Amino acid sequence: MNRSLNSRQIQLWRIAIYFIFALPGFAIASWVSRTPNIRDALGATTAQMGWIIFGLAVGAIIGLLVASHLIANRGGRFVMIAGLVVSSVGLIVVGLAGTWLTSGIILFLGLAVFGFGNGICDVAMNVEGTAVERAAQKSLLTGFHATFSLGTLLGAMTGSAAIKAGVSVTVHMMLAVIVIILSILFLYRLVPAGTGQENDDDSNDPPMSARERMAIWKERRTVLIGIIVLGMAFAEGSANDWLPLIMVDGYKVTPAIGSFAFGLFVAAMTIGRAAGGMLLDRFGRVAVLRASALFAIAGLLLVIAGLNYGVAYIGIVLWGLGAAFGFPVGLSAAGDDPRGVAARVGAVSTVGYLAFLVGPPVLGIIGESVGLLRALIFVLIAVTIAGLLSQAARPIAQDNKIKRV
Repeated sequence: MNRSLNSRQIQLWRIAIYFIFALPGFAIASWVSRTPNIRDALGATTAQMGWIIFGLAVGAIIGLLVASHLIANRGGRFVMIAGLVVSSVGLIVVGLAGTWLTSGIILFLGLAVFGFGNGICDVAMNVEGTAVERAAQKSLLTGFHATFSLGTLLGAMTGSAAIKAGVSVTVHMMLAVIVIILSILFLYRLVPAGTGQENDDDSNDPPMSARERMAIWKERRTVLIGIIVLGMAFAEGSANDWLPLIMVDGYKVTPAIGSFAFGLFVAAMTIGRAAGGMLLDRFGRVAVLRASALFAIAGLLLVIAGLNYGVAYIGIVLWGLGAAFGFPVGLSAAGDDPRGVAARVGAVSTVGYLAFLVGPPVLGIIGESVGLLRALIFVLIAVTIAGLLSQAARPIAQDNKIKRV
């Protein structure tokens, strides 16, 4: 598959994947930016909104779990585009439920559909990303993830502008969907069909059975990469959910300064990912992962120390730079073997998103007892373990075979 592409086709494929990575970030930020308006329209409490938003997690996890089977049967392009279309449908339902229908149940279902579309698209676009890396013979996945962050930033800015202009949630979601659909219509032609699809006619690379795809979860290398991604995703997700409150509660700063600290973290992580391809091509995965773990450890120690918010800012930058690489580099490593690439990328993606979804609430529970600054010690431990296991991400050609646990 995709073996006969010329350099121009590979370049166009690469450009298309950059833009496609930005679309889910744009969609998610479009929804998140209007959550206060939707909450007020529903008259929901914080606890009720928590349960409603849980629909997004349910849909995403289901999507992540089934994505590899869909990709094996239909190919990455089909699943990626289908995921964006499904998430667009969910976004429309969210817009209608949030202001016009004002129904928490319909909003829950809309978010579940939205999450499912994002889940299958996430795995598919990472499978495409690893395939582009192999075709271009360059490290590109960190750059792809940087455009996801840029898409999120664009969505947040658009949402802020829509609020200031008095645009209703329904109209805002409709406009966001139009942007996504028009982008799909232009970009899908640049992506070759069949990436990750397993062909019965290929005698040299026979397709995996459903049982073999499930057995991916027992492979020693895949499990270790999953642990690396788990630790680094925990570091990223904890900052996403708690950093403003960590600064406000731990350093007694204003909410505005807490928000600035979070912006600093996101900026550092985006810059790190933008430069990641160059660093990976020069130093290799293992060295970059070890260095990123050390950066994150140093940053977390500076934040946990609680000296003053100036020192904490330095720690936040190091934390952001360190957290930038674990997820994309782990997915790149999971995609080394073209046979079963969708299953391995899907497994590692699922572990990473579980860390995003489950880790921060657990940190909040711990922080309730010992304080959020001390609770970061658990993030520190997770990152340390990830750094110690970095050798597992070395290119598969250096391994004799993939072993099961």
